[in-house]
Amino acid sequence: MNETIENKEFGEIENRSALERIDRKYIWNEISSVLNFDKGIFYTIKELFVRPGKTVREFLVYDRKRLVKPIIFVIFSSLFFVISQQFFGFQTGTAPDNIDSEGVKKAFEWVGENFGIVNILMGFFIGFWIRLFFLKSKFNIYEIFILVFFIVGIGNIIFTIFGIIESGTGFEVNNLAYFAALLYSAWAIGNFFKKKSFWSYFKGLLSYIFGTTMGSFLIVFIGILIDIINKSS
Repeated sequence: MNETIENKEFGEIENRSALERIDRKYIWNEISSVLNFDKGIFYTIKELFVRPGKTVREFLVYDRKRLVKPIIFVIFSSLFFVISQQFFGFQTGTAPDNIDSEGVKKAFEWVGENFGIVNILMGFFIGFWIRLFFLKSKFNIYEIFILVFFIVGIGNIIFTIFGIIESGTGFEVNNLAYFAALLYSAWAIGNFFKKKSFWSYFKGLLSYIFGTTMGSFLIVFIGILIDIINKSS
């Protein structure tokens, strides 16, 4: 349906296609599109768990409407982790309590308060190493970051699941959670590039380890700088 709209500010007349009214039906349809298994957040999680390589390749090449956008997915999964952590009170995915440096503690506290931003930054480190290990790949650095953000988002969900298990059982599962996220990430990266090549998965494993280690070193380095500044002031 076309509707003639008069732009009073500029005195112009333009024809625009009228959008659907925002009412109860519209809101319900929007919620349903996000919370179903045909597209939206649940569909994205399911597909990334079952067939990550094929899912991301199809997102890059064929269809970008069914999956949640990667940055939004990282932010959503980060919020899901933070809210679950506050509700269940688990320590999985957080820094250990035996850190002596006050500056490092503050740096990790900031990480916990800004989990979504930190995960996006961590994704850049992982993407950097993936690019180095897969230089001959046909995918450019921007497409690799799309892959990484989807993987990091699933990693957040893995940490959340293990955290809920920890709160229910009382067993500390932080190392198991990291190991599960590591294995998933290595599998997802290898599956994306060459799913029948052992070296593809091995390089995916190294990319995740080097990327997360690099990010952790940066956090510790910032914490040490905080200590130096506090001592000198």
